[in-house]
Amino acid sequence: MHIDAVLFDLDGVLTSTAEVHARAWKEMFDDFLDSWARRSGDPEEPFDIERDYEQYVDGKPRLDGVRSFLASRDIHLPEGAADDPPSGLTVNALGTRKNILVMDKIAKDGVQPYPGTMRYLHACVAAGKHPALVSSSANAAAVAEAAGFAGLLEARVDGVTIDERGLAGKPAPDTFLAAARDLGVPPERAAVFEDAEAGVAAGRAGRFGYVVGVDRVGRGHAEALRAHGADIVVGDLADLLTGDPASGGDPASGSSVAGTGRCSGGTSGRGQ
Repeated sequence: MHIDAVLFDLDGVLTSTAEVHARAWKEMFDDFLDSWARRSGDPEEPFDIERDYEQYVDGKPRLDGVRSFLASRDIHLPEGAADDPPSGLTVNALGTRKNILVMDKIAKDGVQPYPGTMRYLHACVAAGKHPALVSSSANAAAVAEAAGFAGLLEARVDGVTIDERGLAGKPAPDTFLAAARDLGVPPERAAVFEDAEAGVAAGRAGRFGYVVGVDRVGRGHAEALRAHGADIVVGDLADLLTGDPASGGDPASGSSVAGTGRCSGGTSGRGQ
């Protein structure tokens, strides 16, 4: 089955903002946990980027990330409302506080796309593939503009779209399926590119033609991505242009979207 569409996650795949988000989550949760411990009298362990970020928040819509991490600590807060002030003790307030922190960090440090991934994106566009951005972030449009690749995208499904359409966030496949529909391409003719366990699980659940995991962190992350549904794992999408993925495997044996030298034609790795 030929691959006609390429569906890219944002943070950690197209841009280096995953690290920015992780630091913002940690700052927000550590401040909250310190305040919560003083109120309850019970000590709380700080937010662990290596463990808690990947397991509870990475790739998920912001409020789902808040709920997931709080549940892991057996902390239960009211949902509140979207206009809750960031100083509040609600799920929405914590989400707002995290968003303020991440936007402040982006405004201060800027947004850098991964050069190798940009080469791959341009190769896909040149080969006539239909690219879409699929992100749980409500700031995805602004980040894509700041990084300079918004004009290459034919569709975008992000945190705003999730709210507008009532879509389930990753690991449900809804956002990727919505992007494929917006492009007019069936899932089996689309490839998913993700760095989060929840994201590759969404690609697998949606029965997409190929799921490419991106491991930029090491520490066993490649194995976790494969376990959650990645057909192949690479260190950077430029590895797919050389046919020499940094994390093992042979991209030429699967989808030619993960092929050698070009983002061209090809079949999926599942014999569909």
